[in-house]
Amino acid sequence: MMGTNYPNASYLPKGDGAYLWDGVRERLANADITFGNLEGALLTKGGTAKRCNNPSLCYVFRTPEKYSFNYKEVGFDFLSLANNHANDFGQTGRLNTQRVLDSLNIAFAGSTEKSYTIKEINGLKIGMAAYAPNRGTRSIHNYEEIKKTMKLLNAQCDIVIASFHGGAEGAKNRHVTRKREYYYGENRGNVYELAHMMIDNGADVVIGHGPHVVRAIDVYKGRLIAYSLGNFLTYKRFSMKGYAGESPLLELELTSEGEFLAGQIHSYRQSYDHLGPKLDPKNGASLSIKKLSEEDFPNSLLNIDGSGRINYLENSK
Repeated sequence: MMGTNYPNASYLPKGDGAYLWDGVRERLANADITFGNLEGALLTKGGTAKRCNNPSLCYVFRTPEKYSFNYKEVGFDFLSLANNHANDFGQTGRLNTQRVLDSLNIAFAGSTEKSYTIKEINGLKIGMAAYAPNRGTRSIHNYEEIKKTMKLLNAQCDIVIASFHGGAEGAKNRHVTRKREYYYGENRGNVYELAHMMIDNGADVVIGHGPHVVRAIDVYKGRLIAYSLGNFLTYKRFSMKGYAGESPLLELELTSEGEFLAGQIHSYRQSYDHLGPKLDPKNGASLSIKKLSEEDFPNSLLNIDGSGRINYLENSK
């Protein structure tokens, strides 16, 4: 979320926001497939801002279209539109966001209008679908639709990426409970059940977001699940205090059929200097994910070392 001109332009970075990506652009651009979660509408003006049940917790994001070229420039192939800011400016915002991404040849999914997408990269067909518990998105609660879409993508694609915006928010909600979670009365789903169901029906990689803090990672049936990757690049309007400032970039090595081989958690950190994610010499994000993974999944076949390297023990047999 590169900033918002709503309620006023003081929440926008200078220039076109390109400097926010300086610490991560090379790593993102060098990946074969680059995926992220886009929060808010790509809309310069207009639209109707959403009303919130609790105004004190209401944040509404409208990023001017001119900033969007950064997503293309740093190499994003896929962006999820399934999150609690998808409908910040209603249908006008959703449709304009989709128009802008289409013009940049960036594939997207997760909105009411588009549940999944398929893109060919390096001779492989990559499918992506995304879900959230919010208006304007495909619902994480519609298991029958999710199963159907996972099976469809599995039949047509070499690798299937599934993404969800789920789980309660904040530092008190860093653990995977394996139960249904709620946040200020909103049903945020049972993300453990959801992720496993996605893989059972054809997903190869499951990426979670929503809690605004990192959570554990695990492997199931040879497929990687990241239950939450926290925040990554957010300009103002987001807390960067404590765990919320941890900004991991997850790099995965997969077979051409989507099976997990190994990976690396690159630890970045955001702060209130608003200069974008910077490398964290203390490896805070990877150490947090390591600790949470060991606590939540003590019998996991994944091993995460102090530098954030992820080894799949099944491959060492």
